[in-house]
Amino acid sequence: MKASVIIPAFNAEKTLRQCLESTERQEFRGEFEIIVVDDGSTDSTIRIAGEFKKVRVVKQKHAGPAVGRDNGAKHAKGGIIIFVDSDCIADKNWLAEMLAPFGNKEVAGVQGIYKCRQKELIARMTQLEIEERYIKMAKSKYIDFIGSYSAGYRKSVFEEMKGFDTSFPMASGEDTDLSFRIHAAGYKMVFNKKAFVYHTHPTTLKKYLKVKFYRAFWRTKIYKKHMKKMAGDSYTSQVMKAQIALFYLLALALLATPLLPGTLFYAGGIFLLFILSTIPFALWAARRDSSVAAAAPFLTVLRTAAFCTGFACGTIKQVAGKK
Repeated sequence: MKASVIIPAFNAEKTLRQCLESTERQEFRGEFEIIVVDDGSTDSTIRIAGEFKKVRVVKQKHAGPAVGRDNGAKHAKGGIIIFVDSDCIADKNWLAEMLAPFGNKEVAGVQGIYKCRQKELIARMTQLEIEERYIKMAKSKYIDFIGSYSAGYRKSVFEEMKGFDTSFPMASGEDTDLSFRIHAAGYKMVFNKKAFVYHTHPTTLKKYLKVKFYRAFWRTKIYKKHMKKMAGDSYTSQVMKAQIALFYLLALALLATPLLPGTLFYAGGIFLLFILSTIPFALWAARRDSSVAAAAPFLTVLRTAAFCTGFACGTIKQVAGKK
């Protein structure tokens, strides 16, 4: 068996059919299997998966995507395991492109990319945020981050790393943690922009900010395990880190204003620096989507507020020693 495509699914009846149709119709001449890991769904997920002849269904009690992916890997017959999410639609050449880099025996992992067909402003903003990071990743011969929405690993390496850390209860950074562990072990991972899947991003401001909050919340757990990565990695924007630092300084300056009125002047300066830090992204986005570019400074302020709140809450939880 050349490859195993593993799709964790929980109450995925609205998106799973398209995902499986696109996965079955891959223009790939080699042999591959498709495994859907049902994470205790209560809707029609299992029935839909059962309609596809090439699909093997693995059932488990509801335990989250990390457990589901690990469970799928245990049942996989392929020497290469490929993960994709149940709300993704794969390009017809996606699997071939995901597997191509493994022709180099030194490659242990491959990262594909998201594309998006949505029209909503928030979704378009999210996509451009991701695409900016892809530019950063494409500049590196080897990377230290693979997102599980389009991820490939040599099964032997995945097993050596003991898979995903299942103490992450949701899609919240378990893929980042695994990537950092693979990188620390000396294995090579690569980025392939030709391997793409279409994805549906949040379309409302509330959902957008909720995602940002939890990304930052669980990032504290990742940094607790991988302290050196706080300095930087192949995916995270250094500008974003600077914005978070500026936001915390701004909050401190505003809190101090009642006692030290002069700090209001410094708060204004910090806020100006923050707004200036949003200009490079806005200018870059303007060449792709003028509406997103116009909204970017405002959305970046709110995004950073969500990040800072999530990071603060996560830090408190990690310091308290709670799982």
